[in-house]
Amino acid sequence: MKLDTTLLGRDLSKVSAAARGAEGAGFDAAWTLEAGNDPFFPLVLVAEHTKRMYMGTAIAVAFPRSPMVTAQMAWQLAGLSKGRFILGLGTQVKGHNERRYSVKWEAPVARLREYVAALRAIFKCWSEGGKHLSYGGKYYNFSLMTPFFTPTRHEFSAIPIYIAGVNELVCRTAGEICEGLHAHPFNSPRYLREVVVPAVEAGLARSGRARSDFTIASAPFIAVGSTRDEVQRMREEFRQQIAFYASTRTYRVVLDAHGWGSVADRLNARAAKGDWIGMAHEISDEMLDAYSVGGTWDEIYDKVTERYSGLLDRVAFYAPYTAGADDANWQKLARRFNG
Repeated sequence: MKLDTTLLGRDLSKVSAAARGAEGAGFDAAWTLEAGNDPFFPLVLVAEHTKRMYMGTAIAVAFPRSPMVTAQMAWQLAGLSKGRFILGLGTQVKGHNERRYSVKWEAPVARLREYVAALRAIFKCWSEGGKHLSYGGKYYNFSLMTPFFTPTRHEFSAIPIYIAGVNELVCRTAGEICEGLHAHPFNSPRYLREVVVPAVEAGLARSGRARSDFTIASAPFIAVGSTRDEVQRMREEFRQQIAFYASTRTYRVVLDAHGWGSVADRLNARAAKGDWIGMAHEISDEMLDAYSVGGTWDEIYDKVTERYSGLLDRVAFYAPYTAGADDANWQKLARRFNG
C-alpha cells in the first residue's frame, strides 16, 4: 500500500513549496482536487518542482470539458512530468453538472465510457504524430487532427486513467476500461469489501485482467495527531464531513451497506433546510467508527494497514499535507508505507 497525499491548489503561490515538501516527506504521489480551483494548473508546478513523486487529478470533472481539451492538458502534464502523471476523472452528480457547470446530464456511465475511449483514440493519434484520428460514438465524435494542432510527441503516451466511483456500475466500468479507481473518501472496509472490490473484479474479468493489474486509491477519513485529544478533535471534524457526504442521495449506497439507509433520509431533510451543523448529530459514534479511523503517529500505520490491506493500493489521509507541518512524522510514516 502506497502512501499518497492531497495538495490544495487554491493558492498557486504555495503549490511549489508544498510539492517539494511532499516529495521530501516521502509521499509516493500527490493528488489535486477540483474544489474551488482547476485541478490541472497546480500539477504544472508539481511536475516542475519534483523529480520522483507521481501526481494526478482526484478528480477532474469530465463532462464540462471536451475529451480533446482534457487530452491536451493530460498530454502536456505527462510530458512535463516524464510519465508521472495520472489522469483521474469523475462524473460529479446531476445537480452540479446542470446547475454549476451548465452541461447536459445524460447516461453518465455510458458517456464516461465513451469519454475514456475517446481519450485513448486521441492519445494514440498524437503518439503517431497526428495520424488517423477517428473516433465515433453516441456522445463524442473526433475525426480531424491537422499538423498545426498536433502536440509534440513524447514517449509517455500510455497515460494511466482512473475514474471515481461509488456505485457498482461505475466501479465495474473502471475495472473494465481503466488502470485505476478513485474510491470515494466516504467509505468503510465493509463497503469496499462487499461492493467496490467485487465490482472492480467483475470489470477486470471482462477485460481479461487480474486484480494486480489495477489500482484502487482513496483518501479516507484518517485522523492522526501527537495526542489522543488531537486525534479526537480531527475525528469530530470528520463527523461533520461524513454527514455532508451522507446527505447526498448518490452516496446512500455506502450507508445501505451497513443498514443505515434511513439516516440518509434524515440527513437529506436537514440539508434541504440548510441545517448543515445539525446534520452531524445524525452520525453516531458507531457510524464514525465505520467511516473513519484514528490514531497517534506511532499507531496509525498499523491501524490503516489492518483496516485497508487488500482493499486499497494507494491511501492518502483525507486532510491534505501542509508543507513544514509534521514533516518528520510524515517521513517516518512514508518509509513504513513506501519503503
